[in-house]
Amino acid sequence: MTERYDCHYCKESLFGKKYVLREENPYCVKCYESLYSNTCEDCKKPIGCSSRDLSYKDRHWHEDCFHCFMCKRSLVDKPFSTKDDQLLCTECYSNEYSSKCHDCKKTIMPGTRKMEHKGNSWHETCFTCQRCQQPIGTKSFIPKDNYNYCVPCYEKQFAMQCVHCKKPITTGGVTYHEQPWHKDCFLCTGCKQQLSGQRFTSRDDFAYCLNCFCNLYAKKCASCTSPISGLGGSKYISFEERQWHNDCFNCKKCSVSLVGRGFLTERDDILCPECGKDI
Repeated sequence: MTERYDCHYCKESLFGKKYVLREENPYCVKCYESLYSNTCEDCKKPIGCSSRDLSYKDRHWHEDCFHCFMCKRSLVDKPFSTKDDQLLCTECYSNEYSSKCHDCKKTIMPGTRKMEHKGNSWHETCFTCQRCQQPIGTKSFIPKDNYNYCVPCYEKQFAMQCVHCKKPITTGGVTYHEQPWHKDCFLCTGCKQQLSGQRFTSRDDFAYCLNCFCNLYAKKCASCTSPISGLGGSKYISFEERQWHNDCFNCKKCSVSLVGRGFLTERDDILCPECGKDI
């Protein structure tokens, strides 16, 4: 006698019928579909054994239901994207959600290289220098008046030229006598040190740091022999072609300050009236 071969769930005979094995137990098609079939995300019907079950992130579709939410074209074996749990073909997703090129206004397709600057996007081939029209790519550029320029073109068209070396000034220039200089070119005439960021003065239109100017041109104090710059409001005393720092204009004998007071001279010395009364 032939052994019975029944559905594990409804116990009906499977003799001569299609069946499905699950965990080594046979099920008739009807029971298997009611117990284990996935529900299609689109039509909400079970995906039967005779249908292809397409899945994405624990969601399932009939093959005929796996299509773009917007244009309804099939997505079977094609690239796709999702937005708010909806399936979209690459073209529809790009048209609806991808960046638009700031230059040509066309969609920048996913997966293609794009350039971004201050919230705007460009195709790589559209991100070009306004002057030479060559792609900028990853090279340095300078924006001006809503246009972008490669550095060489910007320097040729807009940058001031240093009065000393005649080369363009792109950053950190210095203006002296209404003329532009590179910081590295604006140097003391005497010691050749940079003058940018420090006090300086000039003589005959040549710039000098204070040290060089004092050493070269300032009068010397008759007392300490150090230069008297007279710059920055510093005060000094002048008498008969001799000069003194305010702090050096003191009585030779008692060292009292003679600034604003009467004084006497004895040869090269200056004396207060008290010390000079015996002269």
